[in-house]
Amino acid sequence: MIKFSNPEKHYWRNRLMRIALIAITVAIIVTFLPRNSGPQFRYDVGKPWMYSSLIAKFDFPIYKTDDAIKEEQDSISKDFEPYYNYDDKVEGIYVGKFLKDFHDGIPGLSKDYVALIADRLRRLYHSGIMNTPEYSEINKDTTNVIRLVVGKKATNTEISCVYSTMSAYEQLFTDPKIAAQRQALQKCNLNEYIQPNLVYDEERCEAEMSDLLSSIPLASGMVLSGQKIIDRGEIVDEYTYRVLNSFEKETKRRSASVAAIPSTIAGQVVFVTILIVLFTMFLGLFRKDYFDKPRSITMLYTMITIFPVLVSIMMEHNVLSVYVLPFAIAPIFIRVFMDSRTAFISHVTMVLICAAAVKYQYEFIIVQLVAGLIAIYSLRELSQRAQIFKTAVLVTIGCSMIYLALQLMQDNSITSMDHSMYKYFIVNGVLMLFAYPLMLVIEKTFGFVSNVTLIELSNTSRDVLRRLSEVAPGTFQHSVMVGNLAAEVANKIGAKAQLVRTGALYHDIGKMRNPAFYTENQVGGNPLDKLPRLEAAQIIIGHVTEGIKLAEKYNLPNVIKNFIATHHGTGKTKYFYISYKNEHPDDPVDDSLFTYPGPDPTTREQAILMMADTIEAASRSLKEYTEESISNLVNKLIDQQVNDGHFRNCPITFHDIEVAKQVMTERLKSIYHTRVSYPEMKKTK
Repeated sequence: MIKFSNPEKHYWRNRLMRIALIAITVAIIVTFLPRNSGPQFRYDVGKPWMYSSLIAKFDFPIYKTDDAIKEEQDSISKDFEPYYNYDDKVEGIYVGKFLKDFHDGIPGLSKDYVALIADRLRRLYHSGIMNTPEYSEINKDTTNVIRLVVGKKATNTEISCVYSTMSAYEQLFTDPKIAAQRQALQKCNLNEYIQPNLVYDEERCEAEMSDLLSSIPLASGMVLSGQKIIDRGEIVDEYTYRVLNSFEKETKRRSASVAAIPSTIAGQVVFVTILIVLFTMFLGLFRKDYFDKPRSITMLYTMITIFPVLVSIMMEHNVLSVYVLPFAIAPIFIRVFMDSRTAFISHVTMVLICAAAVKYQYEFIIVQLVAGLIAIYSLRELSQRAQIFKTAVLVTIGCSMIYLALQLMQDNSITSMDHSMYKYFIVNGVLMLFAYPLMLVIEKTFGFVSNVTLIELSNTSRDVLRRLSEVAPGTFQHSVMVGNLAAEVANKIGAKAQLVRTGALYHDIGKMRNPAFYTENQVGGNPLDKLPRLEAAQIIIGHVTEGIKLAEKYNLPNVIKNFIATHHGTGKTKYFYISYKNEHPDDPVDDSLFTYPGPDPTTREQAILMMADTIEAASRSLKEYTEESISNLVNKLIDQQVNDGHFRNCPITFHDIEVAKQVMTERLKSIYHTRVSYPEMKKTK
């Protein structure tokens, strides 16, 4: 029973799907777009103001530059007086330890030396002793001052008035009486009794430093509401640059204080919706078939969404420059897997949406459009890794040249131009090289097959093709011939030659199960002649289903499986069908038992393979190879396929079919040309 779909139901389902795609895409992009309010200007020191007169609409401070604030912070840090707590217990511990260790006197010296050294140690501790490393750091400038905390009182003390453990030891021997006995006293290890009693107060220092730094004013003036900031044509100097920068900061701060600005969000929604709707209309008008391929549609809308999201995140967090993002990767993927027009429209849509998030929109749009065009033009078909490298180099050069051109139109002096952007273009070019490994991810995720993969699949050393050449050499040779014939037709009509050539190599792999049943592999009699017509037909038909099973076993892409399934379409095994009818003239015939499972071709490449397969196989049965016989064969068989409706569901045109006939006729004539008979040598008498 044939089921007819409801056209109206299909129409509304299609419309709802498109509306859902638009809504989801717009929602994701707008969610990430930065909420910038107020105008966005481009200005640089020493350049004229290109906009109309700018009047302050509110009071705002003139913020200092980051460098100025950093300089003030460094100055405060340099002049900061650190706090040190005086620990009076250290003196008692170590002087007491000295007196205990030498209560019987110092060997070789009188007993009054013990009291003398103890007194000098007390004097050193009263002045204050610091760790040698800390003292060395502070003492780089002898005018530095520390705050000495004794109890609850803090006094300013010059660093020269206190000692380090090392300088205290040397100070001990400045006493003439002690210095005279230095050699004997060195054996006493007096440095063990000299320990720091000034302890750095980290908590108080950090609190004091924090208070000082927070007291630095961030602004150095005010602009009042109604005051003119700058007029058209005026040169932006250092002060005006700070005022404009402060105006933008204050505008951003005021907008950030509001949870969400309805007008900003509404504008973003309208802007993004218009662009996505226009893109969807383009697909609906010129690429309607993509809506029947969920993975193709998913990839297109993903590409349009992911880059605006990345740009928004980078602008929101001021991470690097957006010019390092390889935007041209998107049109490369779409060009390789789909077509150039869709790649260009997708790129334009993506760039215009991204422009809503960047600051210098005009410059960004121009540079990225040029990058996308170069990528599309330079990568018509990807078949070698070197093509990606060439495209990356061309895109980098193109971006640099167009940016230089924009600068030349705006600046009078080459020396005053901003050259920092070129390093971002180089990074962009390097990141574009990742298009090659990412292509495999795209293929696996969205079910596409690139030319690189097709070339790898057409390698006859692969397991399945090598086995085909060993098990069914006739079929293998037939497949190679069909591939060459089909590829030549594809080149002439603008179809995908590499795709149809690869599909041809695999279209008959199902014949490996029973290779002897197929004429191209037979030597001598045909075993099918001994079988009933119905059984023989089922064996021949079975090579299609067996081919699908083998394709699944070897993980061949769906596009190759489709060639296997469609190369006979829903045609009949006419030889066995007619033979059966002749043998059973009075019996009803179930046509389905003699019909291939199909389906019929749905692409031009599948249609080309179907024609080439039929023509190449039939040409072997010609009794003589003349231009007339070959032309009649080609026309008869292809016209029969057209009349049987095998090409009804694919976008091949009558012109394409006529070109295919001409190509196949010429190709077969060159293959089966009449050889020149060589003359025999006459015998001499």
